[in-house]
Amino acid sequence: MNPSRRPLLVGNWKMFHGDRSGAALAAECATIARAVTGVEVVVAPPFTAVVSCVAECRDGFMAVAAQNLYVDAAGACTGEISARTLRDCGCSWVILGHSERRHFFEESDQLVASKVDAALGVGLNPIVCVGDTRAERDAGHTLLVVRRQIDAVASLLMSAKVPVVIAYEPVWAIGTGRSDRPADVEEVHQAIRACLRERHGRLADDTRILYGGSVNPEDAAAIFACPNVDGALVGGGSLDSRTFAAIARTAVR
Repeated sequence: MNPSRRPLLVGNWKMFHGDRSGAALAAECATIARAVTGVEVVVAPPFTAVVSCVAECRDGFMAVAAQNLYVDAAGACTGEISARTLRDCGCSWVILGHSERRHFFEESDQLVASKVDAALGVGLNPIVCVGDTRAERDAGHTLLVVRRQIDAVASLLMSAKVPVVIAYEPVWAIGTGRSDRPADVEEVHQAIRACLRERHGRLADDTRILYGGSVNPEDAAAIFACPNVDGALVGGGSLDSRTFAAIARTAVR
């Protein structure tokens, strides 16, 4: 980690804790956030738990992210939710381009860029996910894929008036409990930062790049030791407050 960039820890609850358990977990995560003041903590619950989680952020130590949004501000878009609605509910962040959205719902680079544009238009901070599949990794195309995904949003990030974040997700590692090797993680994060530097030097220095490949307490220290890793997008490890707290304490150290 680079001391010039404050570590960011984002807990993506996916389709878990969308009921009363979400408020309870949010309260526990808020306690964690108060204890690790050197780390910025964000939780991303299902839409049904957003408002109750926002209520646990009154002291400002924790923030809430949405897991997705739709590009239109309003309209006949059954089942979707707009950036403005999320902002009005109290969200300050939104995860966009997550690998599950790209692969299960076939979201293109262009659609992800449109969603980033919608988020920035209402002042939501986007967490833009990029990453490679196992086939792309085995073919040696990891850096090409990541650069293509960055290129799709680069102009938007350069003109953003709010902080933006990139999250690198090796798709093949998600949900496996196994993270990538630290040397490989650093190589990709360094390439992402170099890609940003080609477009705007200051953007590269200011943008936090998270790792999102099954981060757990056992491998967090090695991952966070990488100079270009600025935190983590945590999936399964964020569903249990004790596990999440252990990862947060490692980020502090």
